[in-house]
Amino acid sequence: MIEFHLDSRSGVAPYLQLIHQVRQALRLGLLHQGDQLPKVKDVAAGLAINPNTVLKAYRLLEHEGLAAARPGIGTFVTGTLDVSSLAAHGPLRRDLQRWLAKARRAGLDDESIEALFASTFRSAAEEDIA
Repeated sequence: MIEFHLDSRSGVAPYLQLIHQVRQALRLGLLHQGDQLPKVKDVAAGLAINPNTVLKAYRLLEHEGLAAARPGIGTFVTGTLDVSSLAAHGPLRRDLQRWLAKARRAGLDDESIEALFASTFRSAAEEDIA
């Protein structure tokens, strides 16, 4: 089961963070059709947020066709995202873990690593467009 977390420094609304985490879990093959999402009250209590925030995220996931609520039972994954590249995840993850270890040995902290990755990712995307 997915375990949600929030980053208060991100500037992203909590409900959007929850949606993003569900999408990521689907893309990574961590969630599958039929899996139950955590109960609203458990997420709200665990993250110290209003249950309406969780409900909003779950409703938007329903609107996207990725989840469906079953009254009295819970919310379940009903859709998938493109996971055709799942086989490539293992080797790429290992490469990325080696890169992260190298960045840490070079003295970069987490925020510097994130900034470097984000700027490199954007630059690569811009090169693909050009």
